[in-house]
Amino acid sequence: MTDTRKALVVGLGIAGIATALRLRQVGWEPVLVERSPGRRSNGYFVMLFGTGVASARRLGVLDAIGDRSNAGLTMHEIDRAGRRRPGMSPAALPGGPRQLLRSDIERGLFASLPDDVEIRYSTVPSHIAQDDAGADVTLHDTAAGTTVTERFDLVVGADGMRSTVRRLAFGPEEYLHPLNYMIAATVLDAPVDGFGRHEGLVLAEPGRSVWTFPFADHAPGLLFSYRTADIDAEFARPPIESVRAAYGPEPTGPLLESLLARFEQAPEFLFDSVHQVKMPRWHRGRVVLMGDAAWCLTLYSGMGASSGIAGGELLGTMLRRHGDDLPGALRAWEAQMRPFIGHQQDNILSMRRLFTPDDRREQVLRTGMLRLMRAPGIGKALGRIMAKDMQAKNVDVAAA
Repeated sequence: MTDTRKALVVGLGIAGIATALRLRQVGWEPVLVERSPGRRSNGYFVMLFGTGVASARRLGVLDAIGDRSNAGLTMHEIDRAGRRRPGMSPAALPGGPRQLLRSDIERGLFASLPDDVEIRYSTVPSHIAQDDAGADVTLHDTAAGTTVTERFDLVVGADGMRSTVRRLAFGPEEYLHPLNYMIAATVLDAPVDGFGRHEGLVLAEPGRSVWTFPFADHAPGLLFSYRTADIDAEFARPPIESVRAAYGPEPTGPLLESLLARFEQAPEFLFDSVHQVKMPRWHRGRVVLMGDAAWCLTLYSGMGASSGIAGGELLGTMLRRHGDDLPGALRAWEAQMRPFIGHQQDNILSMRRLFTPDDRREQVLRTGMLRLMRAPGIGKALGRIMAKDMQAKNVDVAAA
């Protein structure tokens, strides 16, 4: 085939931009569409593990992404009275993940896109019809109110946990699996009162927690994570009301009250329920799902950004390797990605327990583990066990 093959990439997030970049590198013509009227500039705390670092390096974007890791980071476990105990720093995790804002990664990837890559904002797919030779996709411009149908050789759904492409191509079956948790996140405009730029905090109680994540050169990120019995009810009122209700009825104390107030005043924030996406297949015909649309690892895993970049890179590699055999390329891509993603999904609950203990028992176990980590001898042994668990987050799954 001598004609340039054309791919529609739906979603201008990390997975979508990484996929478009790699497709362009291997000779495809990607067209990016995004439902928002412009590229998002906000983002909360993320980590980029070895899996993502390796792919970002090969894509040529690692320097553009940067690194906000805080070498002098100290984490404090606190209570509502403000009492502090030593905590575990993300910087101490085996493998040394890069600490970043989500917007850092998106910006670095976006800046690396060639100027001739077409991007359409305020655009969503409304219908996908496939045959053996291609896919006809109806695209709706929500700003102009116009609709057009175009033909593509490949459609990539990188449009997030509640993917429109997934619904259109795979049907209405519910692939979202709720963890019955909510997250509320923002980036603060200054350090937390009473804490230095190199200090973060964790308030972990049964069914709820608060984290702040310091950066080397930026004000900290703020995260609320809490259990809920009724996800719909959480969305039925303003986010700050739901968050405040989750952390009551006990008195907040001055520190927690300050964090709640700063979340309420934040100009931009994330408020969402936590779900995994589990599917028996990630591709159907000429449609393939990528990132959260296919496997949503949740914020607790720390692997959403890394898996999105690696998945996009590997897809391009397989398309180049298999030439005109698109079905073979998609099968090979999924066969290489699925064991890696399956392992990450299996570990999500244990990572959630680290972020937010579900009940009193989990809180006691979490506190005990942190104390043992500081004990001579025992701490080193636990560190070796943790290092083994963390190895999977540094696997170069997209290596050719």
